[in-house]
Amino acid sequence: MTPGHGYLVLEDGTVFRGRSVAAAGVAFGEVVFTTGMTGYQETVTDPSYAEQLVCFTAPMVGNYGVDDTRLESAAPHARAVLMRRLGGEAWALWLAEQGVVALDEIDTRALTLRLRDTGAMRGAAVSDERSFAVADTLEQVRAQPLMEGAALVAQVSTPAPYVVEAEGRVRVAVVDYGVKRSILRRLASAGAAVTVYPHVCDPDELAQHDGVLLSNGPGDPAPLVEETEVVRRTLGRVPVLGICLGHQLIGLATGHETTKLPFGHRGANHPVLDRRAGRVLVTSQNHGFAVVPSEGAEETHVSLYDGTVEGFEFPALRAQSVQFHPEAGPGPHDAWPILERWVEEL
Repeated sequence: MTPGHGYLVLEDGTVFRGRSVAAAGVAFGEVVFTTGMTGYQETVTDPSYAEQLVCFTAPMVGNYGVDDTRLESAAPHARAVLMRRLGGEAWALWLAEQGVVALDEIDTRALTLRLRDTGAMRGAAVSDERSFAVADTLEQVRAQPLMEGAALVAQVSTPAPYVVEAEGRVRVAVVDYGVKRSILRRLASAGAAVTVYPHVCDPDELAQHDGVLLSNGPGDPAPLVEETEVVRRTLGRVPVLGICLGHQLIGLATGHETTKLPFGHRGANHPVLDRRAGRVLVTSQNHGFAVVPSEGAEETHVSLYDGTVEGFEFPALRAQSVQFHPEAGPGPHDAWPILERWVEEL
């Protein structure tokens, strides 16, 4: 093959040929797909995509350029980007500068159908087949750890507390499991003084605030024993709002179970039923694990795709949560009021 041509190999041995358009090398991780039509820069920098190779189902990616205001964290967390067609050189140059392997001319429709039929799989994105033979790479792919049991929040969380906004009507503590910048911006704009804490912190310190937000984050919630204990010791002492992984940890802390979804929910067009309002919200989502339904009265939202739990409310514990992303960075605005309403009620 000529220089610049690479491939994606899945753990079942399926190979997709493509053109290398960014960094050189091999990227290993879980291969997943997102159905969002926009927000490619936000997706790649979302810490929830740690250890993953992201396939975009949109036919052209990169067509509206790159802007630092769209970053959801300081650096990319997705290991690789897989596209049907590269939409702009600025996007490719930015990925290369960030050290991200990226392939276009991938048959993303066939890849997405493969993942939907068989589930998310381990894989490797390779920039140059001349340097990395498929058979050798496949052997390495099958030696990679599974996402089940992967505790990844320590690698994306802040090592020490920091202040985002010092002034505000109320004081909110954010427990960082991989928090997106748009969540922090929305809290501050709603009138909150915001302090971010590491993934394992002191519940007594959290309880000194007017409210606690448990953020999104990557990996399997089940092995996060210390994090779940912090949540358990915080519930009932101060109002708590969980988002994505934070929602799952509230589930674990209240006796629910979590499970790995076959191919996850990723994109900005996921319908969710708000049972209390009898209204369907179109939401932005990014998760590979979910809370197992129990038909409890505390389950306030449900996915209309597969019936998984999308929201909780525990009045006695002063806690609520949503599996989707109300900050919608990017995505539809149906769920926008959730963050502002929570801050207003503190």
